[in-house]
Amino acid sequence: MEKAKVYFTKEITPENVVKMYKALNKELPGKVAVKVHSGEEGNQNYLHPEFMKQMVEYVNGTIVECNTAYEGERNTTDKHQKLMERHGWSKYFDVDILDAEGEDKVIEIPNGKVIKKNYVGKNIDNYDSMLVLSHFKGHPMGGYGGALKQLSIGVASSAGKCWIHSAGKTKDQKTLWDNIAKQDEFLEAMADSASSVVNYFKDKIAYINIMCNMSVDCDCCSVAEDPCIKDIGILASLYPVAIDQACIDLVKNSNDKGKAHFLERVESRHGTHTIDVAEELGVGTKQYELIEL
Repeated sequence: MEKAKVYFTKEITPENVVKMYKALNKELPGKVAVKVHSGEEGNQNYLHPEFMKQMVEYVNGTIVECNTAYEGERNTTDKHQKLMERHGWSKYFDVDILDAEGEDKVIEIPNGKVIKKNYVGKNIDNYDSMLVLSHFKGHPMGGYGGALKQLSIGVASSAGKCWIHSAGKTKDQKTLWDNIAKQDEFLEAMADSASSVVNYFKDKIAYINIMCNMSVDCDCCSVAEDPCIKDIGILASLYPVAIDQACIDLVKNSNDKGKAHFLERVESRHGTHTIDVAEELGVGTKQYELIEL
């Protein structure tokens, strides 16, 4: 398979986010959903809307999010909408909680390794294309969070998140923690669900990973560790497997002493297993060409 192109710049600015997108030479058609992480209440590391503003405006996008499956300020539509206002997303952009109301949309995953269905907010049907705008960092359960996590846990509805975390046993928040999947099954369910969103949008999707504020914890943590590794840069690609692999490799190849702590989080959770399985599912290749701009 031909190597996937991944564009990279070390300088992290709002202008360079747009520059990296332009390097893809890809115009996202129609109504564009921009998937971001809105940041849990109390989190200090998430990327703020002011930083994303130029990029979102460039594609004339709508910020999309989905409700969570754990206690916090984002597990119901009412709380989540209020948080989006407090964090400033609603000030600058149209915001759409995809699973705000009504029945979820079911996307079939015929070749799924662990789950055969993905449950996403029905409002996804209102969009023609998607920009996955990810803050690359660690994650308490997935090991790391990047493009594949945004596609899977990020786009899944609250019920869908339960379905992924339980590897297809429950869609109910109340019974989730009694049905948590074995670690590798959870990661495989993430890869399954990510593949379904890629197949849904087909070639009308692009990915940007921003490697800054890199804590071992996710932006979903209200009390997160401070970043343990220096900022690395911005990456852009049309291939989610390649862009996540490139981010992992940039951390590994870094001279920053803090990388040991970061990589311990990734490796102890088998985080790159998600990348491996996504490649097996045909989401893309791990072989990439890093093009520095």
